Amino acid sequence: MTRPVSPHPTTTDLLVLHTLRCTGFTGLAGVATATGLPEPEAESELIDLALAGLVTRTAGDFGGWGLTQAGRAADAERIAEELAAAGGRTALTAALERFLVLNPELLDLCTAWQLRSTDGSLTANDHTDPAYDARVLNRFEDLHQRAEPVCAELTAVLQRFSRYPARLADALARAQAGELAYVTDSTASYHTVWAQLHEDLLATLGIPR
Repeated sequence: MTRPVSPHPTTTDLLVLHTLRCTGFTGLAGVATATGLPEPEAESELIDLALAGLVTRTAGDFGGWGLTQAGRAADAERIAEELAAAGGRTALTAALERFLVLNPELLDLCTAWQLRSTDGSLTANDHTDPAYDARVLNRFEDLHQRAEPVCAELTAVLQRFSRYPARLADALARAQAGELAYVTDSTASYHTVWAQLHEDLLATLGIPR
C-alpha cells in the first residue's frame, strides 16, 4: 500500500523571506496576512532576517519591509533547494500550465469590474448598478471554483501554497458581502492575491517574467 505523501513544510524564516519576494515592499500587517503568522512572530522573523542582511526596513507612515539584493539571492537559492527536496518540479510545472489557462480570464474579469461598455464606449464602472456587479462577481465565483483544484495541487507539494486559496476565498467573500475594494482595489484584493500567487509560481520554478 502506498503511503500518502505529506506536503513539504517551509521553515518560518523562509516563509517570511519568500513572502517579501512575492509581495514586494510591504508593512508588517501585510507580511502577517500573507504568511498567516501572528504579527509578533512575523516581526521577530523580520528582525532576524534584517540582522542577517536579507531584509531592510524603511521607517515612517509609508514605511515597510523589503528584500535586499542578498535577500533576493538567498531566497532564490533556498526555494530551489526546497523544491528539490519536495521533488515537486514536475507537479508545479503542470499546475502552472493550468494556472496560465485561467490567468487571461482573471485579467478580463478585472477589466469588466473596473470598466463598463456604455453606448459603445468604455467608461469607469461607478458601481451604481448592483445587477452588473453581481454578474461579474458570479463570474469570479465560477473562476474561483476552477482555480481551487490548481491551488490544491500546489498545496499537495508545498504547504506554503495553502495560504493562497484561503486568501482568495476571503477576498471574494468580502466582495460578495459588499466590500467592493476586495475585487481589485485593496492590497488584500482578489486580483492582488492572484498576482502574488502568479509571482510565487514563477519564482519557485525559477522562471523569469
